[in-house]
Amino acid sequence: MMIKNIFLTGAPSSGKTTVIKKIIAKLQLPANGFYTQEKKKDDRRVGFLMKSLDGQQGWLAHQDITSDFHIRRYGVSIKNIETLAVPSIAPVDDQIIILDEIGKMECFSQKFRTAAIAALNSDNIAIGTITLGRDEFILSIKARTDLEIHEVTLENRDALPDLILTKISNLALSD
Repeated sequence: MMIKNIFLTGAPSSGKTTVIKKIIAKLQLPANGFYTQEKKKDDRRVGFLMKSLDGQQGWLAHQDITSDFHIRRYGVSIKNIETLAVPSIAPVDDQIIILDEIGKMECFSQKFRTAAIAALNSDNIAIGTITLGRDEFILSIKARTDLEIHEVTLENRDALPDLILTKISNLALSD
């Protein structure tokens, strides 16, 4: 099976999203999807914002969100996951799918899990990040034979964007 899904993993704050944002900035092909960005107030993290490539944004999680789903002090917005992230990763023509991230917060939503599988199963190239977590769903994604995972480290994070962009170009040319 051809490897067409390229994902990053690593410790929190290792630079996964920074690598994704550098890939987006240099990408020469059309793309859809989303990325997450931590938000701080007075040098203290208050939450995580999701930004779709078509310009929409909404809180993934925030310390002021009241929710049945929490990670530490952050309430998770299932509504924003399902109205922003889920449609943004739907396969569209030959567009690259950016999926940052398949993580604990996003996986509280069954609709997100289903959409992530659909994106990975599509003919589209998917570029994303995945948590180090070890729940059954995360492990099933990591075990896919059409997925390649790179761990982001201090030593490789500056080289990863160009490496992945080269892989994307090679995959796009082989279509």
